[in-house]
Amino acid sequence: MIDINYDEKGLVPAVVQDAKSKEVLMVAYMNEESLKKTIETGKAWFYSRKRKSLWQKGETSGNVLEVKSIFYDCDKDTLLLKVDAKGPACHTGHNSCFYRSLSDIQDSDNEKDEPQENTLNFLNELVDIIDSRFEEKPEGSYVAKLYNGGRERILKKVGEEAAEVVIASMSQDKDATIYESADLFFHMLIALRYDGITIEEVINELKRRHK
Repeated sequence: MIDINYDEKGLVPAVVQDAKSKEVLMVAYMNEESLKKTIETGKAWFYSRKRKSLWQKGETSGNVLEVKSIFYDCDKDTLLLKVDAKGPACHTGHNSCFYRSLSDIQDSDNEKDEPQENTLNFLNELVDIIDSRFEEKPEGSYVAKLYNGGRERILKKVGEEAAEVVIASMSQDKDATIYESADLFFHMLIALRYDGITIEEVINELKRRHK
């Protein structure tokens, strides 16, 4: 195997591209072990920096990425996976994670996302994305913008979304209540991660109360 130039944490960014349409689907991280498993299985495996463990894309949802070829760049520090995607690559239900342009980023929090998974694994994937936006602060990222605004801006947004849930529920509009609740939950995750709180800690508190 080619000697890939992993970073100090043993990781390398992996760009995922549709082999046929050439559309860029997502970006994740791989380590030596996940790259090896990807080559051995023909399915895309990545490394979760939050959970510090390997994960196979689509293992829960069925939206696996069948890898057709793997390239590396001139510096050998970035990988390019050309894949056949068996379903949406993005957790929002979009084919690609790059479905927003800078021109509409202001309204990105109002876009209606179609839920694809209702499992703890999905939530952990979502948390990984939030954490990566906190760490990398990519240009144009809505989550990074909230993070840069600090706790006050994040909590203000949580309050606004909570009010929207109340309004939707009072109007007895089920679809609107689901939509606004998703917005509230997403912003609550951002607030929790800003304070370094995990989903597991919240769930454990609920379990403690149940007992």
